[in-house]
Amino acid sequence: MFKVTKVAENRLDIAFGGKLDSNEMKAALDELQQQAEGIEDGVMLYRIEDFAIPTLSAMAVEFTRLPEMFAMIRRFSKAAVLCDKQWVQTISELEGKLLPGLTIKAFDMDQQQEAEHWLRS
Repeated sequence: MFKVTKVAENRLDIAFGGKLDSNEMKAALDELQQQAEGIEDGVMLYRIEDFAIPTLSAMAVEFTRLPEMFAMIRRFSKAAVLCDKQWVQTISELEGKLLPGLTIKAFDMDQQQEAEHWLRS
């Protein structure tokens, strides 16, 4: 499951859970790119529940689209990740250190208010 909702002019909320196959990954990346169109200095709120590593074919789809995904990510300055799995939180924040211009901060699922406040600050 991957759902993208544009909740404000500069904000996307993304709900992710389960295991994605190649068709689902393609649809998810298409939706993400479409919803991000026109956003500048944006923020994202990721809600990750029931995380499973995508299939190899899904990762291949993502890999082939890396250049356009990096271009899309430049539209955003912050991403808050809500997830109860500590290893996902750690990897998310590490990813933020590797992507210039994007700060990623992880929160537990019950910390949505704190995440929302951080995105606005």
